[in-house]
Amino acid sequence: MVFWEGYVSDEAMGTFAPVVVYWLYAGFYQMLPPLDDYRLHTRKEEDEKNSVSLSAVVKGVLLQQLVQATVAQALFLVSSWKLFSNYCLMENASATVPGVKVATLNTLNLHGDSTLASEAFGSGLRDDPSVHLIPRALEGSKYEQLASQLTSTADASGVTTQPSVPVQILQIIIAMFVMDTWQYFVHRYMHQNKFLYRHVHSQHHRLVVPYAIGALYNHPLEGLLLDTLGGAISFLVSGMTARTAVIFFCFAVIKTVDDHCGLWLPGNIFHLFFQNNTAYHDIHHQLHGTKFNYSQPFFSIWDRLLGTHMPYNLVKRPEGGFEARLKRD
Repeated sequence: MVFWEGYVSDEAMGTFAPVVVYWLYAGFYQMLPPLDDYRLHTRKEEDEKNSVSLSAVVKGVLLQQLVQATVAQALFLVSSWKLFSNYCLMENASATVPGVKVATLNTLNLHGDSTLASEAFGSGLRDDPSVHLIPRALEGSKYEQLASQLTSTADASGVTTQPSVPVQILQIIIAMFVMDTWQYFVHRYMHQNKFLYRHVHSQHHRLVVPYAIGALYNHPLEGLLLDTLGGAISFLVSGMTARTAVIFFCFAVIKTVDDHCGLWLPGNIFHLFFQNNTAYHDIHHQLHGTKFNYSQPFFSIWDRLLGTHMPYNLVKRPEGGFEARLKRD
């Protein structure tokens, strides 16, 4: 049970919740007082080194989020069709399980709303009570357990079931590693390819001094290839449901914003549990660190394995705040 159940579909939440969370979390950082004692760069550095205005950053982020929302809607639709096809093909299930054809139609309707099913098979399905009979069609068969494990389904009373919590946690961990892998290699290639860096990735590095709202400030092509496509692949490879995706994508957004916040705040949980954190990514944004610390947003594994890891010292500045200094071996 989640707070949006019965009001908004998991697919809609998976599309729009990360956008809302981004602006809430980034807006929280933006509204904080200067906090000069915790900044990784002074406000003077931010004004002098950054070559793009806040208004341009906001417009760029909104454009990327529009693309992400569009891709997310398409992704959830494709995922529903894939699930539908799997049921149709499982050992000619319709011939062995009475009523399974009705059930497969309802796999496009995971939350008691037959919109997707009616779009695919005709509006008459919307008012057909049989589209709510998945458990009766699969009850007692080997498909019943498979359906409850792999996707969210609705029982006869309309209550949605999901994979077990351990399964969902495993799916999120898999998605984290998949996303890290994709983003590391695409990110690194955008630095190594001079054309892509000059015309695409350099837009993100206009923020030499990162701040929270600029976390997703990218060239539209980079936003599509690095973040949007990386998220889609993570979702598909992990096999998570739309509901689990809400949790994963919101967490990924919060982590990404935090990595760009430019503040080393005491008790920050991300600084405690992740070596890939605000200071780690700040090194990458520095002019002498752009060839290091490509990993994002979760772990630093690929940097360590492939020789692009740059350790740092966090030094207290006499005038207040901190500085992440490269520590070459």
